[in-house]
Amino acid sequence: MRGGDAPRRPPAGAFGRVAVAGEERHCRFAGDGVELLDRPAYEDGARTIGDAELAAVRLLAPVLPGKIVAVGLNYRAHAEELKMAVQAEPILFMKPRSAVIGPGETIVRPARSIQVDYEAELVVVVGRRCKDVPPAEAADYVAGYTCGNDVTARDLQKVDGQWTRAKSFDTFCPLGPWIVPEAPPAEARVSALLGGVEVQHGFVGDMLVGPLELLSFVSGVMTLEPGDVLMTGTPPGVGALAAGQTVTIVVEGVGELSNPVA
Repeated sequence: MRGGDAPRRPPAGAFGRVAVAGEERHCRFAGDGVELLDRPAYEDGARTIGDAELAAVRLLAPVLPGKIVAVGLNYRAHAEELKMAVQAEPILFMKPRSAVIGPGETIVRPARSIQVDYEAELVVVVGRRCKDVPPAEAADYVAGYTCGNDVTARDLQKVDGQWTRAKSFDTFCPLGPWIVPEAPPAEARVSALLGGVEVQHGFVGDMLVGPLELLSFVSGVMTLEPGDVLMTGTPPGVGALAAGQTVTIVVEGVGELSNPVA
């Protein structure tokens, strides 16, 4: 079964990054065409420098973030399945830019871990520099939303007692397939599929701290720059990845992000 009605083709207004004719380009999607840009679509003054057919391009990670800020235990049921207490404020951690891969790229399980888990997430892409932003104004600083997989070496997370090593291996942050400007509604399904079978799901409205409140909270800790991303937490149902599988993250109304595992 599929985990929600996610677009398989770029919806109206979607933008991101593609590889075409050996070059990596920022772009906007328009039906069967791709408008190539000289800079990210969310930056002022983005200019068209060419076009291509959708069938002729390869989708890349739609953003190369300067910072990847993630929140732990943002779904109560996920905290319960890990037997961890929900905290009064969001638990923040960071993943390195070197962990980012795009649609279709391979998640590589490190030899030093025996349990590498998928974690389906809605991801917020920051569009404007922001610091100490009130929740009521947070939407003005969002470029859009994409899908993410917070791949985690669960055994190392338990051993270390903190999360940096477990979350930071190369290939541990798939993002994509594109960015949509509109926020998914509270009833939008966030899910993971293995081999086309749903193994995890929750809803945007199940989050303890919603995406805009999270942006406000994080901006009170650190300045967020255009292109930074916020991973908003994963619903219950996380589980292990095995070599040879394909994991697909689905966010209803946003897209589908598939990656093979090796």
